[in-house]
Amino acid sequence: MSPAQRDPAWLGRVGMMLAGLVILWPLLQATEFRPWLLLEPDSLRVTAKFVSGFLTPELRYDFLIDRARDTWRTIAIATAGIALGLLIAVPLTLLATRTLSISALTGRMAALPWVVRQAVRLLLILLRSMPELVWALVFVRVVGLGPAAGVLAIALTYGGMLGKVYAEILESGDAQVTQTLLRNGAGRLQAFAYGLLPQNAAELTSYTVYRWECAIRSSVVLGFVGAGGLGQQMDSSMKMFAGGEVMTMLLVFIALVALADQLSAALRKALG
Repeated sequence: MSPAQRDPAWLGRVGMMLAGLVILWPLLQATEFRPWLLLEPDSLRVTAKFVSGFLTPELRYDFLIDRARDTWRTIAIATAGIALGLLIAVPLTLLATRTLSISALTGRMAALPWVVRQAVRLLLILLRSMPELVWALVFVRVVGLGPAAGVLAIALTYGGMLGKVYAEILESGDAQVTQTLLRNGAGRLQAFAYGLLPQNAAELTSYTVYRWECAIRSSVVLGFVGAGGLGQQMDSSMKMFAGGEVMTMLLVFIALVALADQLSAALRKALG
C-alpha cells in the first residue's frame, strides 16, 4: 500500500477503539446488557404473541372520540406546565443573571447580591435535578390522580431548566448596552427589557418552543404514573393487553410529536 493510501493515524484510532471497548465492557456487565436473550425461543414466542396484538388498530368511533379528548388534554398539560414554568423561570433568571447586577458594575459583586445569586442558582439546580416523573409521583399523592399532577411536575422541572438556560443565554450576550443603562440610573427590569431582551429574544423564544415540544412528550410519559392524558389511557390499555387500542394511541402520539416538531421548526424559522 502506498503512503498516500495509508492512514497515518490508524494506530491511534485502533488504540482509542480498544480503550473504549475496555471501558464499555464493565459498564455493559453492570447493566446486565444481554441482547442475545431476545433471540431465545421463549423470548421470540412471547414477543410474537405481544406484537400480534398490535397489528389491527382500534378504530371504533367512540374510542377515537375519547382518545381525541385525551390528546387535547395532553397538549393542555404540556402548555399549562410550560406557562407555569415560565412564571418560575423568568423571576429567577433576573436574579441569577450577573449582567443585571448593579453591584457588579464596579467589577466585584457585593456580598449580599452574590449570596442571593448563588441561592437562586442552587434552587434552579434542585428544580431541574429532580425528573418530572418523580415530581409527578409526588404530586399524584398530594393532589390525586389527574392532569393537575402532570402540570405541576412539568412546571417545576421545566422552570429549573428554563431558568438555567435563560441565564446562560443572557450572560453570553453583549453586556455593554445593559451596563450603560444601569450606570445611567435604569432599573434591572428596564435594563433587561431594553438591553438584554432585544438581542436575545430569538434564542430565548426558540429554546422555549423546543421545551414546549419536549413537554408534550413528557406529558404522555407522566400519564403512566397517573398524571392524566394520553399516557394514562395507554397504560390502562397495556394492562388489559388491548394491543389494538395501544397501537391506535401510539399512532396518535407519533402524529402529535411530529406536529409539535413541525410547529416548533416553523417558529424557529420565523424567528430567524
